[in-house]
Amino acid sequence: MPFSHDMVHSLATVVDLVNSPPGDLDELGALVLRRQVSGVEFVNATDLAEVQALSAAFHQVFTAPDEDTAVTLLNTLLGRTRITPSLTRHDGFALHVHYFAPGASLAEHLAADCGVALAHVLVEGEGERLRTCSAPDCANVFVDESRNRSRVYCDSRTCGNRMHVAAYRARRRA
Repeated sequence: MPFSHDMVHSLATVVDLVNSPPGDLDELGALVLRRQVSGVEFVNATDLAEVQALSAAFHQVFTAPDEDTAVTLLNTLLGRTRITPSLTRHDGFALHVHYFAPGASLAEHLAADCGVALAHVLVEGEGERLRTCSAPDCANVFVDESRNRSRVYCDSRTCGNRMHVAAYRARRRA
């Protein structure tokens, strides 16, 4: 399923948020810069606590045992946001939709934009694309954007390579 630019950006943001939840204000500020979260001038301790809780809530969506549970979790999360869709152009990006309300907190901003992106994945019947890494020592999540839904590792250069090398070495020993 081809995703639009803003969907890809929001999905990458939610994956980054779940896999690297900020532990302090510096890490939260780095996340805001890295993911180019628009309209955020500064972060504070309240933002940090709310974003940490949001990270845990999104993790539950990725690891839900079935689609109905994922839908319930996502509806609960989205129900706590003030969603106000608006078309915008900024920072060199093409026309796209923002879903957060003006004046929203950082967590509400992320919950709206990332939550709507996840909702679109579920609505399109693509919930199986929300995955957890298959490497035994990794709990990272990812969105499988491969054509045939065959991706099993969060990163082919780290987890994928490590698992392939281990399998190769096991075959050589046998």
